This record gives sequence, structure tokens and C-alpha cells, in this order.
Amino acid sequence: MHLDDLPEPGSVLRHERTFTPDDVRAFADVSGDRGEHHEVPDEEGRLLVHGLLTATLPTKIGGDLDVLAREMTYEFHRPVYTGQRVVCEVTIEEVTRRDDRADLTADIACYRGDAEEELVLTGGFEGVVLE
Repeated sequence: MHLDDLPEPGSVLRHERTFTPDDVRAFADVSGDRGEHHEVPDEEGRLLVHGLLTATLPTKIGGDLDVLAREMTYEFHRPVYTGQRVVCEVTIEEVTRRDDRADLTADIACYRGDAEEELVLTGGFEGVVLE
């Protein structure tokens, strides 16, 4: 991404996804996290989505911006189950442009559906975008 194309502070970028049982199983294969709560369906037939799998939503937005992350923080508030739509909003807090790069800071809020009272994840990231 060209530095002139970076969003301005206050911009909100959004990505959403509904995780499937195949997503959870693939993440378990990659991460090695095979906790029973991720592999045995609940009474509604759903699997509990790994917290770090949920945290891939803001990393997708950071990747779209070509951010090389220096620091990422997450706080998990509620569980996410397969079949539930998760909406992630990344708010750009600060962009400091330099000659050959830009430092970027952003806040993260992810919800089940569109309801802000169903907050599942908050956090933030800091990183750099190189020219």
C-alpha cells in the first residue's frame, strides 16, 4: 500500500466472518490447541471458536493495510461459536508519516452480529507500513 493511501485517524475499517467447524478444526491442526471445548460440539451442535482464531479478523484488516505489527493486544469478553457472525471494527487512532514509512496505531472491537452489547474481543495494535 502506498503511504498516501493509508486511512486517516478516526477511520473505521470493518471485516466480518462466520466461522465454520472446518475453520476450527484447521486452526486446531495449525496451532496444536486441541482442547476438548474446541473439538466436542455443545448441545446446539456448535464448536467453540479459538480466541486467537477470532483474533484473525483484525489481522486481516492490518494485512490489507500492509501493517508490520510491532505489538498486538487482545482481551476476550465472550465466547464465539461456529455459525455466529462476528463483525470486527478497527479504528485508526494515529498515523505518523515519515520519509519511507508510517507508524500506525489502531483500536479493535469485535462483536457477535451487529449488537455492540455482544462484544467478544477488544484490543489494539501498533505497527509500521513501509514505502
